[in-house]
Amino acid sequence: MLAADAAAHAAGLRVGMPVTKARILVPGLIVMDADAAADREALERLALWVLQHYAPIVTPDPPDGLIINTTGADHLHGGEDAMLTEMVERLGASGVSARAAIADNWGAAHAFARYQANPAFVVAPGESRKALLNLPLAALRLSSDILDSLRMLGFDRIGELEAQPRAPLALRFGPELGRRLDQAVGRLSEPIDPVRSPDLVTVRRVFAEPIGAAETIARYTGKLVLHLCEALEAKALGARRLDLIFHTVDNRLEAIRVGTALPVRNAKRLTRLLCDKIESIDPGFGIELMSLTATFAEPLIGKQMISSLAGEPEIDVSSLLDTLANRVGEKRLYRFAPVASDVPERSVMRIAAMAPDADEAWTARWPRPARLLAPPEPIETVVLLPDHPPAAFTWRGIRRRVTCADGPERIFGEWWRRDAELAAVRDYFQIEDDAGERFWVYRAGDGEDPETGSHRWFLHGIFG
Repeated sequence: MLAADAAAHAAGLRVGMPVTKARILVPGLIVMDADAAADREALERLALWVLQHYAPIVTPDPPDGLIINTTGADHLHGGEDAMLTEMVERLGASGVSARAAIADNWGAAHAFARYQANPAFVVAPGESRKALLNLPLAALRLSSDILDSLRMLGFDRIGELEAQPRAPLALRFGPELGRRLDQAVGRLSEPIDPVRSPDLVTVRRVFAEPIGAAETIARYTGKLVLHLCEALEAKALGARRLDLIFHTVDNRLEAIRVGTALPVRNAKRLTRLLCDKIESIDPGFGIELMSLTATFAEPLIGKQMISSLAGEPEIDVSSLLDTLANRVGEKRLYRFAPVASDVPERSVMRIAAMAPDADEAWTARWPRPARLLAPPEPIETVVLLPDHPPAAFTWRGIRRRVTCADGPERIFGEWWRRDAELAAVRDYFQIEDDAGERFWVYRAGDGEDPETGSHRWFLHGIFG
């Protein structure tokens, strides 16, 4: 058996088990022939998807893995933890079960993803070696013959092997054991050959002599951007995401990834975005090759310049947004758009800062607070009658006396979403306390019928 799903594992089946034995353990077992070529193609397609959405350096790790260098790109997704969680969730939503880990090097990340992640695991920088010691020997990517021999000798964990003298192990098992151990703990690096699609627009520059000064890197970055913009113009495209990759003489890859809110083909603007990140690059003993790729591009048609005599020119803030997004992360810049819903927490959504305006319009029937609490917080109230606003309420341990109020505004549940909202009702009131602060509170229910809600009171918003 080359692979087994979760149901097969639950039945006691394991990878490597003979099919005849598996059929005895599970009568009626469904067995499908493996298609190694199709698996490789699917893995390459998945690598290209990760390349476009998450990181500039990605390569397949057959038969079931991907190696991703997230350096220079994780900040665009809110950090390593947020990026890893989002990636696993998006793959899961597409029907791909995945486990992922971030560590100091390829070998450690490979081990943690398969023997530690559930479904994600992030190791702090410099802590990979210590965390590896308690993992099983299978995490070292050793051949089955070496693993069997090590187990016969009494070795079970990586830490036990790391504590042994290296010479006797090399004499008995050859160089593979020492190489895999050094790769896992970070003493020996592994080169990554990043996947690239022939459809991507790419320009390269090879240097006769390695370069390393920041000014030199910036100068050649500008030249690469000019060539890339010419290639994009020939295809009527604009860049939405650029990857600048540096190949160093000591066989390392350094990368810079920047994104834009709209398709861009302005060389000066793209060069500025890339050069802002040059300080994060470690050239080591020098850079011998630079490649610039438009990983994500969209159609871009040139616009005719409009004379100022025709009126005020349109203000373009996309350049400012691009600068901010590449510093703090594109997911941290957004604006709100209305949604066709009477339920307050469903009546608004986040959209990209430069996304087109939504079809829905903001309603002006009733004023809404500038800040909504998520979720609404329960309050203790003193109410005279079911249809009256609170005369006083206690929120977060502070008692407040209500001096004036307006309402109720009755909002019904959206019965087409779920049956529980068929009879649900909320009565909202705008109230002001004796300190002049204004709040938005509601009662869950109509005050009479228990099927309409719990009749408890909640604070849902604060007016500015």
